[in-house]
Amino acid sequence: MTNTPALYWIRRDLRLADNPALFHAASRGQVIPVYIHADEEEAPWQPGGASRWWLHHSLASMAGALEKIGSRLIIRRGSSLETLQTLARETGATAVFFNRLHEPACRDRDQRVCAALEEQGLEVQDYATATLIEPGALNNMQGEPDRVFTPFWKAMQALGEPSDSLPAPRNIQSPAKWPGSLGLDDLALEPTGEHLAGQSWTRGLAEHWEVGEQAASHSLEVLTESTIEIYPVQRDFPAKPGVSRLSPHLHFGELSPRQAWNQLRQAGLRNGTEAQTLVYLRQLAWRDFAHHVLHYFPRSPLEPMYPKYRDFPWRQDHEELLLAWQQGRTGIPIVDAGMRELWHTGWMHNRVRMVAASLLVKNLRIPWWKGAAWFWDTLVDADLANNTMGWQWSAGCGVDAAPYFRIFNPILQGEKFDAQGVYVRRWIPELRNIPDKFVHKPWLAPGGQGKGYPSPVIDLASSRKEALEALASIRDAAS
Repeated sequence: MTNTPALYWIRRDLRLADNPALFHAASRGQVIPVYIHADEEEAPWQPGGASRWWLHHSLASMAGALEKIGSRLIIRRGSSLETLQTLARETGATAVFFNRLHEPACRDRDQRVCAALEEQGLEVQDYATATLIEPGALNNMQGEPDRVFTPFWKAMQALGEPSDSLPAPRNIQSPAKWPGSLGLDDLALEPTGEHLAGQSWTRGLAEHWEVGEQAASHSLEVLTESTIEIYPVQRDFPAKPGVSRLSPHLHFGELSPRQAWNQLRQAGLRNGTEAQTLVYLRQLAWRDFAHHVLHYFPRSPLEPMYPKYRDFPWRQDHEELLLAWQQGRTGIPIVDAGMRELWHTGWMHNRVRMVAASLLVKNLRIPWWKGAAWFWDTLVDADLANNTMGWQWSAGCGVDAAPYFRIFNPILQGEKFDAQGVYVRRWIPELRNIPDKFVHKPWLAPGGQGKGYPSPVIDLASSRKEALEALASIRDAAS
């Protein structure tokens, strides 16, 4: 124990349990938890609107949790380095503890901050916690980064199980005097006013989500004790409760991937659901793989992984089509349902994400980064690594990608995964009275499609042909 305080620098690790930086700082002695709002340091990928909403409420939850164990959350705004230096002078702190982030801008910032703090004599301790495997720790037999998930997954499994999760501190020693703090509302994180088509932005988010460590723990408990049994069978059906909905909790660090892995493993052994559990653990590994890719290819959020796609002939003058897609007004029911679900809840079922992305980048031939930007702003689980890899996968230009010529047929996808149209009717009330047979192709309904619902903005067959011709053009150019 020491007599001088340590600064615990909070970023996206908004929990008490399994928090290495907090755990070790608390073991040292006095701790001053501080959140510094410096979103310009993450440019050009500052948190979007939905992420800012979630961050506001997650910080509020963290502040409450800290108060319960005798501590408090200090909030500041400005340069991370200058703020930490200022706080060290104000409080006499001699150490800074934090958990690592892996996005390129954050990684570069953190390296600069560490070097400057150490140069002025402060102790700096950082910890790996955002992923199961530290990005950059796994390479293939040739010493190169894997571009395909399966060998990455096998290499992860060969490393064995993660270490045990750390307990939450029961109390935290406070400093003799607390530094001043902004109020959470001073950060103005929550979006205000209207965002799209005259519709309110945050009301639906609040209706569909509980934010914070306690909510994350509850969601994990539901997954481990019930949902996991049906997960392998029902995870592709958007109308059924077959997914975990843990992604925003993992992104904001309200739950660590190690906690999720360990609890699922233990529950699988206890409940006889090891096989079902492994299906979900593979998804946690996929999340790690995305961060692995971003680590080695930091330009991937801005440019395709494969150079030939830089010359892909995207559709020009596509703004009206893009807006129709954003608003869920393409006339393609499964896509529109997903886009409306996204707007209302800040989330979209993963199967539907793939179908919606395929329509945008292939049938509509709108650049994948336009879709990525929209998801970045509207998803509560917007994660740079996963969002980038998902969109490049859909566009056929990334690692482990679906080939560009694989074009989802949204009618068949809807009929396969939402056969009775339950999901579509939930989000598109205009189609409430359309018979099941026509709910995914209402333009063919004998009585006409639903009142107020638009006709398709694109012909699926001809647009598929045009997409394949566009692909052939860059192949010919490369040959």
